[in-house]
Amino acid sequence: MSTPPPQDIRVLVVEDDPVAADAHVLYVGRVPGFTAVGKAHTGAEARRALDRTPVDLLLLDLHLPDVHGLQLARSLRAAGYHADVIAVTSARDLAVVREGVSLGVVQYVLKPFTFATLRDRLVRYAEFHAAAGEASGQDEVDRALATLRAPGPAALPKGLSSPTLEKVTRALRDCADGLTATGVAQAVGISRITARRYLEHLVDAGRAGRSPQYGQVGRPELQYRWVKG
Repeated sequence: MSTPPPQDIRVLVVEDDPVAADAHVLYVGRVPGFTAVGKAHTGAEARRALDRTPVDLLLLDLHLPDVHGLQLARSLRAAGYHADVIAVTSARDLAVVREGVSLGVVQYVLKPFTFATLRDRLVRYAEFHAAAGEASGQDEVDRALATLRAPGPAALPKGLSSPTLEKVTRALRDCADGLTATGVAQAVGISRITARRYLEHLVDAGRAGRSPQYGQVGRPELQYRWVKG
């Protein structure tokens, strides 16, 4: 008798921003062995989705409009839901990271992130998820846990640096009306072409949106706005 193919890991995307939610669903669908079974924009929607559909993994934004993500994770554990959690957040509070460990948070992904970053976390989770049976000893236990730990930060596209990305991100987040590449270049102290590369990277990561800026003579320049997260 042939062995049935392994079932895809079922992922529920919980993210309040519709643009980011759609991007995360798309990202999950691009990783072999994973299927996005739905998306929710609030904690209440997530609970209803879990009641309808079996889920192995939550891709969970911590800043939801009706509940903090860790509070949601705690209530789900108390209610008997056993899905693991990859937390998605722009917060960098290590106390939050420590609290999440006891609630089934197996990975943290900091916004903004690229497809490559999420793919790496999902692939590592899949290896951990596939581990079964009894460990032969301490070394095997250590190897199973080590699959969740990334060797280092995911590489940015060639020519981009983390410090400059942080500056561009900060400039965009601080301007509610959005900025053009020219405006970002002036705020950060880089060339317009370089600013455009960083802005397009943020768009690809689902952390910024863009639209033409009309009302100017000649070709309209793109206006970039931060996607809340």
